[in-house]
Amino acid sequence: MKLMELLTYVQYETNQQNENPFIKSIEMDSREVSQGSLFICINGYTVDGHDYASKAVEKGAVAIIAEREVSVNVPVIIVKDTKRTMALLADLFYGQPTHQLHLIGVTGTNGKTTTTHIIDTILTEAKKKTGLIGTMYIKIDGEQKSVKNTTPESLTLQKTFKEMNDRNVTHAIMEVSSHALHMGRIHGCDFNVAVFTNLSQDHLDYHETMKDYQFAKGLLFAQLGNRFNHNEIKIAVLNEDEEATSEYKKMTAAKILTYGIDNEADVMAKNIKMTSKGTTFTLITPTHQRDVTINMVGKFSVYNILAAVTACLASSIELDSIIKAIEAIEGVRGRFELVDANQDFTVIVDYAHTPDSLENVLQTIKQFAKGKIYCVVGCGGDRDKSKRPLMAEIAVKYSDEPIFTSDNPRSEDPAEILKDMEKGVIGLHHHTISNREDAIHFAVKHAKKDDVILIAGKGHETYQQIGNEVFDFDDKEVASKAIMQYK
Repeated sequence: MKLMELLTYVQYETNQQNENPFIKSIEMDSREVSQGSLFICINGYTVDGHDYASKAVEKGAVAIIAEREVSVNVPVIIVKDTKRTMALLADLFYGQPTHQLHLIGVTGTNGKTTTTHIIDTILTEAKKKTGLIGTMYIKIDGEQKSVKNTTPESLTLQKTFKEMNDRNVTHAIMEVSSHALHMGRIHGCDFNVAVFTNLSQDHLDYHETMKDYQFAKGLLFAQLGNRFNHNEIKIAVLNEDEEATSEYKKMTAAKILTYGIDNEADVMAKNIKMTSKGTTFTLITPTHQRDVTINMVGKFSVYNILAAVTACLASSIELDSIIKAIEAIEGVRGRFELVDANQDFTVIVDYAHTPDSLENVLQTIKQFAKGKIYCVVGCGGDRDKSKRPLMAEIAVKYSDEPIFTSDNPRSEDPAEILKDMEKGVIGLHHHTISNREDAIHFAVKHAKKDDVILIAGKGHETYQQIGNEVFDFDDKEVASKAIMQYK
């Protein structure tokens, strides 16, 4: 595509030269530039792409998109906002790929990963070819790729959607983070269904207030479209048991489908009964009522199932296919995942890293635990500090042996993070073991028959970041080795 054709819908101030080169690729990382690339200068948190314009030209960039003058001998297009421009150019360059997909976006504090995986499983059962973008990986027709952010930058997103088009994917599901919404990463994504799971404290290091955080999540529904197209109906799937839903209803012009347990909704779960192995409930939809058994535990798991079921009903999937899929799901990596090494106590690994998610998981465990509850938990460094004492309070409230430890301390001193946690439980019984492996070993060594150990915070992650170094660390693997060592 020629440069000037690509700039058709872009408002720009300066084109330093009259050249009109052919653009073979668009890049925002100078290391990825090759001959024929258009390089976009992005001013990020740690580096400014404008400082790499010359390097990009040396590597073959034939044009530069920038917010200010840069000294290079190729056309420089000056725009007010390179990130916003990048989203527009990526959508156009890759042929507006989401227009060819049935796109489902899932946002919320907790449950995004589990809900997107349940939706993916249901759609696969219904013989749809799927793509998935989320915290754990990008998956296209069963093939997995690594991902840096829960919701990638717009350029990566559109390139990924184009690959889905090329591989005949019909349905795509993606986690949509509040950061991505606030930064405009999903600009250009044509969602058909938008799903809201829940809202609780998280990311206040970025959003500052819960009101700002709630608003950022609401952008997904506000951007779902104001035009009524009766041939392609946009649908917002909202949790009727969440307070924020009343605001999101006001923010969207899309058709609304609700789900819930406590409040009247379009899709509901009634008569919920739980064991340590699974859950049964009556699924009520606008047209059917069916008894369902799932291999997942906890009220939060039922909410995730309901969100996925409603999203798939909104996507015209038959109820029989939906029920067959949800009854076969064993769970999602790092989400209430059992560690089984033939021990006589229960070990659970879960991604719970917010006060609300930790409380949900521990409340669920209390419903079936026959012995003591051990809770190994930490808080990440360079993140919302206000939730640290809250996490500690919840661990102490719901477990018999709370064990505070390191999560991903990043640039912070682990000891200082633990001090922040301990401020919430002064004078109350707890253990503090900074080394995460030692903390897990402590719990396993002391656990007796019928006790339950929850290892919270990292879930599926297979690393630990301390300072600038990243070490291999898998909670499930460490727990398994500890069980074999002591039992």
